[in-house]
Amino acid sequence: MLARFMVNKKEVNGKIITEHSNKSNNNLNGDKPMKEATIINGVNVDRLVATINAVTENPELGMFEFRAKSKWVNGGHYMSEIRDFYGAGKEDAHSDTFILHGDEPDILLGDDNGPNPVEFVLHGLAGCLSTTFVYYAAAQGIKIDAITYTLEGDLDVRGLLGISKDVRPGFQNIRVTFHVQSDTPMQKLKELVKLAQMRSPVFNTISEPVPVHVELEKAKVMA
Repeated sequence: MLARFMVNKKEVNGKIITEHSNKSNNNLNGDKPMKEATIINGVNVDRLVATINAVTENPELGMFEFRAKSKWVNGGHYMSEIRDFYGAGKEDAHSDTFILHGDEPDILLGDDNGPNPVEFVLHGLAGCLSTTFVYYAAAQGIKIDAITYTLEGDLDVRGLLGISKDVRPGFQNIRVTFHVQSDTPMQKLKELVKLAQMRSPVFNTISEPVPVHVELEKAKVMA
């Protein structure tokens, strides 16, 4: 994330190289020394360490604001656009605009144009646990060959439909199973799973109360 502001990357003969800008370490030919980046599990560990150091030295760099713009299409169908965000002290954006479609299955009166919102919750939880697990494994030099996840969430629609005030509208329980392929001892993998739960933003958002502020604005009628 933040380390892109401190370490330049370039490709040389098919290899990813990090270029350091400290001129005092130049060699006798005047060329900047280059070192092959440390890549574990697809993660550039040099950039990860640089990011940690940068945020440690300047905590304000760690403040991010992620955004989504959504609109109702029809029935249960809605779509969201994700592009820009704020982070590392400035406005930023993804390299492309992501358009996500959500809907409900036929049994819940939708047209099945995409996953429903609670399925997106499961998807987001899986992705966040995955990223956290893999990043921490890479930081510790642990190679992961493959991971798959199984997620299940129990939901009673009586809460959504207002049939019973004793039933919560959201998930009552979520189960996540990691299927990890690695030569690493099982005990170490269990420690990484526990660490992923401790550090995952989405796991924390779901498992701990977070303030949600909802406002209403009347939209202007389009001509």
